[in-house]
Amino acid sequence: MSGKSVAVVSGSNKGIGFAIVKELCAKFDGDVYLTSRDENRGKSAVEEMNKLGLHPKYHQLDIDDQESVTKLRDFIKSTYGGLDVLVNNAGIKADPTKSFGEQAAIALRTNFFNTHTACKILFPILRPHARVVNLSSMWGHFSKLSGEPKAAAELKGKLASPDLTEEELSSLMQNFVIAANKGDHESYGWPSHTYSASKIGVSALTRIQQRLFDQDPREDLIVNCVHPGWVDTDMTKHQGPLKIEEGAVAPSWLALLPANIEGPKGAYVWFDKQIVDVVEGPLPSIY
Repeated sequence: MSGKSVAVVSGSNKGIGFAIVKELCAKFDGDVYLTSRDENRGKSAVEEMNKLGLHPKYHQLDIDDQESVTKLRDFIKSTYGGLDVLVNNAGIKADPTKSFGEQAAIALRTNFFNTHTACKILFPILRPHARVVNLSSMWGHFSKLSGEPKAAAELKGKLASPDLTEEELSSLMQNFVIAANKGDHESYGWPSHTYSASKIGVSALTRIQQRLFDQDPREDLIVNCVHPGWVDTDMTKHQGPLKIEEGAVAPSWLALLPANIEGPKGAYVWFDKQIVDVVEGPLPSIY
């Protein structure tokens, strides 16, 4: 078993995840794992990194496949004894040609439910002082709740509650999928943007996860979520003005927070490292 520290970045064969791996390879004192659903694409990305003089390791990971997540967990545990950095970068935008209900099911499945499941599988092997970074979005701010105003205010109150549990949050997110299929999601305060709903879930989940970490016997566990900026990636149809390296700045900073730092913890962080109130805002520049 290696005594090295180890970091894992999900969905990192391209885009922001790829740039985060680059940053961690340069700055993290340990092994960095580039992961991807498709093994060939992942290994090609590693070869590209090698040409840059960087040497990440590779492991297949598809967060939509629990067996894949479990295999990664078992590998990391047997090889390193535990995990020191986890960046939950994998995510999708649903095909806009599908019905709104189908888009909701697809987006929520990967971006919220399976991200949550991956955390449940991998969190038990986190070592003391581990850092977790959840990729959210500007669309993950609670101000993006819309629809019927009174319902949106009530929903925001539920999502912001310091007593909200993982189970209750999962129920709220499932209710969005059900309402989206019925077409009455706005009457419950949800936005008519499935990606936004999924990332609002991630932002709320991060707050709950930190509360649980604060009660964990393992010392100094920290999780934050981050809006990486409007970045030139496939997901933005290459319309974002920021380079992937700029989108990796805040996530990488959070992944490398030093031991026993006071904060940020359970925070919603902007791409320029500003800590933003996820409930009330105001939002800084959209970039």
